[in-house]
Amino acid sequence: MGMTISEKILAAHAEQDLVRPGEFVEVKVDLALANDITAPLAIQVFHKLGASHVFDPERIVLVQDHFVPNKDIPSAQQVKTMAEFARRYRIRNFFELGETGIEHVIVPEKGLVTSGDLVIGADSHTCTYGALGAFSTGVGSTDLGVVMATGKIWLKVPRSIKVLFSGKLPKWVQGKDLILATLGRLGVAGAVYKSIEFAGEVIKGLSMAQRFTMANMAVECGAKNGIFAPDEVVREYVTGRGQREPRFFQSDDDAVYDEVVEIEVSHMEPQVAMPHSPDNVTALSQLNGVRVDQVFIGSCTNGRLEDLRVAARVLKGRRVAKGTRLIIIPGSSDIYLNAVGEGLIQDFLEAGAVIGPPCCGPCLGGHMGVLAKGETAISTSNRNFKGRMGHPESQVYLSNPAVAAASAVMGRIGSPEEL
Repeated sequence: MGMTISEKILAAHAEQDLVRPGEFVEVKVDLALANDITAPLAIQVFHKLGASHVFDPERIVLVQDHFVPNKDIPSAQQVKTMAEFARRYRIRNFFELGETGIEHVIVPEKGLVTSGDLVIGADSHTCTYGALGAFSTGVGSTDLGVVMATGKIWLKVPRSIKVLFSGKLPKWVQGKDLILATLGRLGVAGAVYKSIEFAGEVIKGLSMAQRFTMANMAVECGAKNGIFAPDEVVREYVTGRGQREPRFFQSDDDAVYDEVVEIEVSHMEPQVAMPHSPDNVTALSQLNGVRVDQVFIGSCTNGRLEDLRVAARVLKGRRVAKGTRLIIIPGSSDIYLNAVGEGLIQDFLEAGAVIGPPCCGPCLGGHMGVLAKGETAISTSNRNFKGRMGHPESQVYLSNPAVAAASAVMGRIGSPEEL
């Protein structure tokens, strides 16, 4: 009986020939990361352990990405705590302000993670790096504090679900729609502590940006990780990036899966998650006249350059509807710079958008786009739980960037085709 790609990565990092679902293994960590919310707690744990040094200053990443610039005294103190820790332990990969961005955008962008890695982060969307064929998962800050000291962690080997996508993607249907459709099938608890392996003929045609989107939202199904087998698209992306040699693992033909889910996409419409859950998914055409007060394009799910290009394609030469506000936040400084060079930022500003500095921004309802009581938003982010982006009596819909941009122009949720 063979192993899945996730099982192979765990076996390699446990220095074992074989692992099976349900086993507990101690694995070596290639990269440990935290942000301005989770790092201070992890640092407290690190100090309580009495550790005199970090396991490897080159393999720890600290990113200010939730409140940029600092929005108040507590957020300023959190960043100061990270900065002092980074200086004391000579952690080179500490990113703040002008060099920062959303952690799950800049970590692969800067080549800090590669194929075959095992990545542990104090953020649930650490599973993003599965797009590269890495095993990456989120943990609590307590666990991360221990990892920063030891470079190791105990993990239970997850069971696996394979999701096979077949057919040909219609116009305006993107990776975001594929993962929303998956959520609609599996539900938010359909893959608890399991690995979701994305496969099928459709995957071969997806860009890295769309794969990052899908792996990012695997956790919304309750999954331990989401992962793609590395192909030529991945190999091209990782070649020349980073300091570690990539390792390209593939699932064995006789690997065992708890379930194989098949999704045919040829007639798929753009998908929208309705309040108040990412698995409350419907086809775009089923929503009629839902007025929006705010549109947010960005986040670790859809804040990459490709996402901004799609949004600009819809917005160019058009204006945001009166009474609707459009917030666009590039995922990193490099993405922002490229968006300026390509004229995308000018298109956004001429359309009436507000551009924010690279950060998480409105996604968590903490900064630069908080919703008031009774307001409705459509967002390219990953979660729409009650109160996620502001007041508990606000409502959030999730969509791909093209649908979000079109909705900003119309002042209601709608399709780019209507424009």
